[in-house]
Amino acid sequence: MDDRFGKKHLTRIFSHLMRFHSPLTIRKMLLIAFLLAGLLPTLLVSLLSFYQARQALRIEIQHDLQTTGNAVAEHVDRVLNERVQNVRSWSQLAIMQDLLIGDIDKRLSIFLAETRHSYAEQYISLDVADLQAHIVASSRPANIGQALHTPPVWMSFRDNGQTISIYHLSNHQLMISALVFSQNTRQPMGQLVATFNWRVIENLLDHAAQHSTELALVDSKQRMLAQSSLWSDQKHSLHAKAAITSRLPLHGWQIHLNKDHDVAVAPVHRLGMIFIALLGVTLVFSLLLVRPLAQNISRPLEALTRYVQRFRQPGSRPPASSGPAEVQSLHQAFTQMATDLAESEQQLTRAAKLAVVGEMAAAMSHEVRTPLGIMRSSADVLLREPQLSEDGREVLGFIISETERLNKLVSALIDAARPRLPNKIPLDLQAHLQHVVAMLQKPAQAQQITLTLQASQPIIIEADQDQMTQVLVNLLMNAIQILPAGGRINLQLSADSQSAYIAVADDGPGVPPTQQDHLFEAFFTQRAGGVGLGLAVVKQIIEAHDGTISYSTSPWQGAQFNLSLPLATA
Repeated sequence: MDDRFGKKHLTRIFSHLMRFHSPLTIRKMLLIAFLLAGLLPTLLVSLLSFYQARQALRIEIQHDLQTTGNAVAEHVDRVLNERVQNVRSWSQLAIMQDLLIGDIDKRLSIFLAETRHSYAEQYISLDVADLQAHIVASSRPANIGQALHTPPVWMSFRDNGQTISIYHLSNHQLMISALVFSQNTRQPMGQLVATFNWRVIENLLDHAAQHSTELALVDSKQRMLAQSSLWSDQKHSLHAKAAITSRLPLHGWQIHLNKDHDVAVAPVHRLGMIFIALLGVTLVFSLLLVRPLAQNISRPLEALTRYVQRFRQPGSRPPASSGPAEVQSLHQAFTQMATDLAESEQQLTRAAKLAVVGEMAAAMSHEVRTPLGIMRSSADVLLREPQLSEDGREVLGFIISETERLNKLVSALIDAARPRLPNKIPLDLQAHLQHVVAMLQKPAQAQQITLTLQASQPIIIEADQDQMTQVLVNLLMNAIQILPAGGRINLQLSADSQSAYIAVADDGPGVPPTQQDHLFEAFFTQRAGGVGLGLAVVKQIIEAHDGTISYSTSPWQGAQFNLSLPLATA
């Protein structure tokens, strides 16, 4: 059961693949080509614009980070430098000499409290301690009399001849101290300790940390000294570092800046989404516009293909020419090729029939004409006998007329099989038609048929007079033999600047549409007893004179043969 299911599944997949690899139709190819031509440039331009915008934004953000880092580093250095300058300058004030008398009148403590107050949140406390590390004066009265506790010294340096000590950070406090010297003995008598509020630095970093930017202050060993509240250890793709350049020994201190990549390039991502939406809209509009265009090009080709596949079937008509100029040219070439093939087929059929006629004519010319000549001569001799009875004369008349008819039949076969080349001479068609009509008036009147001619002016062509006579006689005799008593035949002559036109029209039954295509084929006839060579001979003669012949319905709804012959050149 599993094997059968697997085979069915594989067969289905194979069928899908075969359909996928089947040749594409012209409509699909045009559709794909138009879509690729319309969408690829748009897609490439969109991708290039997106990439360039993304790179430009990254560069701008990187530059902005670096600028922000430099500004923050300068600000941090200025704050720390000012705190060091404060401690150094305050330690040299005269009021510090009150340390010798233990700040009995609290002037020094009042000074320290007012100074700390004037600096707002910069300092947590300002203390003055003696050499035994007892706080003698302080901005905070509670500290007076307490022992001074300081973290280990972080760095110590001289500033304008004054030794400055900075202690390690502890509980967001940075203690800075400077010795206080006696103005009398120039000996140290204590020290001024300022406890700097380190949150000022952290608030400074927080203030600079905007729009998903994180900042941190690190020392030379990459130890974290301060950081913005949004600082995290996550990996970020956008970084910047700004070194602190200071007159203080803050060697290796840096400001680190991070920015979230997704947040940074969010505008570009929004731009990308807009591009994708525009591509989608472009695709929809392309489909709506390209599909009718592809159909307009492929529909004439499909109609032409169906016509070529069925043009041999009866009643097949070429489709109307439409579409682009190249497709119309292809349509014209195909229909012309089909017409030429049909004409070639008709000519081959006619040639085959005429070949048969030729063989028959050759045989009849040799085997039939000689005995017919003997029979005709014998009948003429017998006709001169004076004792011949009336019945005998009537029988001899039958023999002479039948031998003459058979002789004409042989001549028609020979003319049809091997038509001679026309001996063209200038021929006045008006006079020639008048002569032929006069010649055939008696047979027409015998059948009570009215034969008329409309030829108002002389028209000169170059033609073989005998062959033109044969053409007119064949057409007029066919009409006379087919029309019933009281019928009408009209022969009309006209011309333009290039050709002469002869129309032979009658009011007979005409030719059914199904037989009109075979009218000029050898052995095709509607008349009982006819051989079917007359119209075939007429067509051969007309074409030998570079003319054409066609059939149409006469104004009397009968038959009409239309001949055109080139005019004689001057």
